[in-house]
Amino acid sequence: MRRFQQYVLPGIIFQSVLIGGAYSTGREIVQYGARFGPRGLWSIVAIFLGFSLMCALAFEFSRVSRAYDYRNFVRALIGPAWPLFDVLFFAMAILVIAVVGAASGDVVEEILGLPYWVGVVVVVCLVGALNTGGRAAIERFKTVGSVVLYVGYILFAGAVLYERWPQTMVALREGPGTAGGDATASIAAAFGVGILYVGYNLASLPAAFFTLDRQTTRRQAFGAGIIGGLMATVPFVLTYLAIMGYYPDAEVTTANVPWLVMLDRVGGDTLLAVFAFVVVWTLVETSTGMIHAIIERVTVNLAEVGREPMSRRQVGTLTVAVLVIAAVLSRFGLIELVARGYTLMAYGFLLLFALPLCTVGVYRILKAPAR
Repeated sequence: MRRFQQYVLPGIIFQSVLIGGAYSTGREIVQYGARFGPRGLWSIVAIFLGFSLMCALAFEFSRVSRAYDYRNFVRALIGPAWPLFDVLFFAMAILVIAVVGAASGDVVEEILGLPYWVGVVVVVCLVGALNTGGRAAIERFKTVGSVVLYVGYILFAGAVLYERWPQTMVALREGPGTAGGDATASIAAAFGVGILYVGYNLASLPAAFFTLDRQTTRRQAFGAGIIGGLMATVPFVLTYLAIMGYYPDAEVTTANVPWLVMLDRVGGDTLLAVFAFVVVWTLVETSTGMIHAIIERVTVNLAEVGREPMSRRQVGTLTVAVLVIAAVLSRFGLIELVARGYTLMAYGFLLLFALPLCTVGVYRILKAPAR
């Protein structure tokens, strides 16, 4: 159990926050990989390398700095500029949860035939309960959630690829330009978009910091980083391969929830119902992780000024307030939120997080005693 907590649990928390909203619906996979056709494989290479590197460096920097919440982490990393990261993280958290709300509303409305706001309210209630339950409840929920997620995506991708494998292979073999549009983009462009994808998803990393106090060696931090990068990339690959089975079908690539279109064609009502369950679960995980990071941030600030930690009622109130703001934003639409909001945030995280981590962070890691 100790090794599991040191090597695997940080990756579980990271990927459980990452895989929500537009990722679980397939929308992000189109935006940051599948729209390039076969060259989207280069986006996947960039995503795996980027996630693994960022996780490994962040986990080790957290260990050597003894910074297990994002405020202390960022203060150690960028010094006086840390308030800028605060603003960026809060804005990204609201945006991510807005995407989660939009996705949950779309899934519940399209699959179960219930009003859009039912899905949003379900996510709000579950996230509020989990954050009120504290660290142990969140770790258990996310561990079980990772099993549910992987079983679900293997099932969904397996069903699509069983029917569409020949078409998938044709799409991967064909050179750029056969489908027009973004398929004609260069390898460098596809790789660059993968890096951009890693950039805005750095907002998911602070959610895992609270689990890192169990790590005692560099090997554990780097090992957990590689595992985290792999766990975050595998569902992306499965979804990408499934979409390639229909590429460049506009009904799939322009859908709010591409998985709904694909599963409706191959699996019918049963598979769609399972998909709805898995997606809502991942959406709850994402919202829980983002808000828990905010709660940890507030807790550290209260301790610095000599105040008591928030009560369960206060935690619940803060959780609901964040979720309500995000729910209002969710009405802007899933595709619009992904295409515009995420790209803008990506540059901010690359500047305030990735660049300092790869320079100042690496320098301080190398100066620290290797253990």
